Amino acid sequence: MKLEGSCHCGGVSYSMNSKTPYPYMRCYCSICRKTGGGGGYAINLAADAESLQINGGEHLGVYSAVIDGKDSLAQRSFCSKCATALWVYDPQWPELVHPFASSIDTVLPVPPQTVHIMLASKPDWVVADIAEGDLQFDGYPKDSIEQWHVRHGLLEVTASDD
Repeated sequence: MKLEGSCHCGGVSYSMNSKTPYPYMRCYCSICRKTGGGGGYAINLAADAESLQINGGEHLGVYSAVIDGKDSLAQRSFCSKCATALWVYDPQWPELVHPFASSIDTVLPVPPQTVHIMLASKPDWVVADIAEGDLQFDGYPKDSIEQWHVRHGLLEVTASDD
């Protein structure tokens, strides 16, 4: 599925291809919560890093968080004009880029289940909207974004996969 996204001010827009477009996972870690600014959690998708096309790249800023006293390799891209969180890229998985669902303009499919992760980092003021059948994890789940999509029969096949 082709995903198109943008920042709030329109300074940055982008597109990328994703086999895993269901916004099913809510991350409550302090990094996602504080840099994303939404609802006490952020929702990341996964997409093909080679397909990333950017307009307005001169407005991109990059933030690398400090985790356990060490600089993270993950690069969180945002608009330097309006501060919209756009995507995360981690060179440990160079084939992937993780757009924030909140910056996607394409209509996304509704997931059949929500997975709540990093609940041990959730502040008390955030009320997690956990429905029957949702999965809950204090840390990271074992399944990757792709594995979740496969398990639910939702992995999109692209022309290059045929």
